[in-house]
Amino acid sequence: MNYQNYFKNYNKSIYDLLNTVDSSDIEQSINLIKKCIEQKGKIYITGNGGSASIASHVSVDFAKVARISSATFNNSNLITCFANDYGYENWVTEAIKAYSSKNDLQILISSSGKSENIINAANYCKNNNINLITLSGFEKNNPLSKLGNINFYIDSNNYNHVEMSHHIILVALVDLFTI
Repeated sequence: MNYQNYFKNYNKSIYDLLNTVDSSDIEQSINLIKKCIEQKGKIYITGNGGSASIASHVSVDFAKVARISSATFNNSNLITCFANDYGYENWVTEAIKAYSSKNDLQILISSSGKSENIINAANYCKNNNINLITLSGFEKNNPLSKLGNINFYIDSNNYNHVEMSHHIILVALVDLFTI
């Protein structure tokens, strides 16, 4: 295997995926974040697995780099308590109910767009007029891709390509508040 070619092709694949992102979604996301800031709200970022790691990284960057109040629900005590009491499919929704206010912005990430706990939380946000940005991939019309005020979709079935694209979109949003 030629590792240099593999890496160049890998890099180009992610570059090509990111070039399909609608730049108006970036601008609309900035406007939702500004609205959240003006209303003294907080940004909550949530995902499962690798997406939870992305959520943690980006949340810290929003707070540290951009000085925007941000948090995740990536606390094992919170997850296990809420999952035990409400079911895993409902723990994110219940965390939003317990911790979030109407002035907050939710960012929900699911590579497949089919994670039941994330979809339930997105439906809760939609039904309660909570501002929401979603990030998904795999199938174009996955359930999550229709629920946010803004829905980023990455047209790939490769987890790493989808997750890296989501990560780049989110850190770009952070960086836009530092320029």
